[in-house]
Amino acid sequence: MKILIVKLGSIGDVIHTLPALAAIRAALPDAEISWAVERRSAEILLGNPMIDNIIKVDTRSLRSGKSAEKILPDIGRQVRDLRKFRFDIALDFQGLLKSAMIAKLSGAAIRWGFSKEALREPASRIFLDRSVEIAPQTHVIRKNLRLAEHALQISVPDENFEFPVIRGNEHRLEAGRIIEQAGANFAILNPAGGWITKLWHAEKYGRLADNLWEENRLISVIATGPGEAGLSEQVVQNSRTGKVLPVQPSLKGFFELAKHAKVYVGGDTGPTHLAIAAGAPVVGIFGPTEWWRNGSTNAKDICVERSDIGCRIDCHRRACSQWICMDTDVETVFRAVQKRLGEWVAQGGTER
Repeated sequence: MKILIVKLGSIGDVIHTLPALAAIRAALPDAEISWAVERRSAEILLGNPMIDNIIKVDTRSLRSGKSAEKILPDIGRQVRDLRKFRFDIALDFQGLLKSAMIAKLSGAAIRWGFSKEALREPASRIFLDRSVEIAPQTHVIRKNLRLAEHALQISVPDENFEFPVIRGNEHRLEAGRIIEQAGANFAILNPAGGWITKLWHAEKYGRLADNLWEENRLISVIATGPGEAGLSEQVVQNSRTGKVLPVQPSLKGFFELAKHAKVYVGGDTGPTHLAIAAGAPVVGIFGPTEWWRNGSTNAKDICVERSDIGCRIDCHRRACSQWICMDTDVETVFRAVQKRLGEWVAQGGTER
């Protein structure tokens, strides 16, 4: 059987689909599995032996204001890359018009996706043949597993999810170099995020780092990605103790680093989902998105979110005239971190 997984990005979306990949491969060891992913989100999938073909697409180029003469050849090339595999079935885990269109353009004999109520863009249903119903307030990992279960008639886990992120020795060495600088007792703080509305204030991370040092003797590793150095600098400038270490690891280097962290603190963004996948004790700070959907499936992990505001209803806004849902104070976040550290210590530091 030739199976196409369509999950284009972002990094967090790709991570949330890895347990479905693992379940498919375990149930169908002889299947040929391909994954269509945005070029900018493909790094986390590279070298994965569960995937036979990684098909990198660039939907951004199709909406970048290019003339038709430039767009059409690009579409033609990407369609050729998809169709050459002659897929038996395509699974659209994304629920967007562009992902459903890729499933359609792949030429797959059968195209599965979510029912209209569970789609991010309900109009995408017109490109799908079959759909699976999803219960309200289902975590996205379980949602993806339900799609694989129904479309392929396989058994899937309900807990103890597998996140196959393949790392090499270079990633372990990268993490080792950071740990050498920070010492064994460190927290990871991530002030960045894809949307501005998901960001907890960088200066508050600086004050949180001071609390972590003064109360727990934890150095705070400030992890950011390309183009996010400004946020890291703000954290450093607002740390009175200076017990902070700004770093910009690769995604897989970050995954390896997170495996050794005493605690991780961040918003709804790719590194947070990587930290969860790595088994780090996590405190999430969520605003316009929901923990029950995107957060950790580990019951010991903690979400800090404001529930005292009338607009706190999973708004998913990338811009906001109020933007008050991320105004949580440092003391509240620090109490959550102390509670999460206590849970981890109570388990002997071995729950990963």
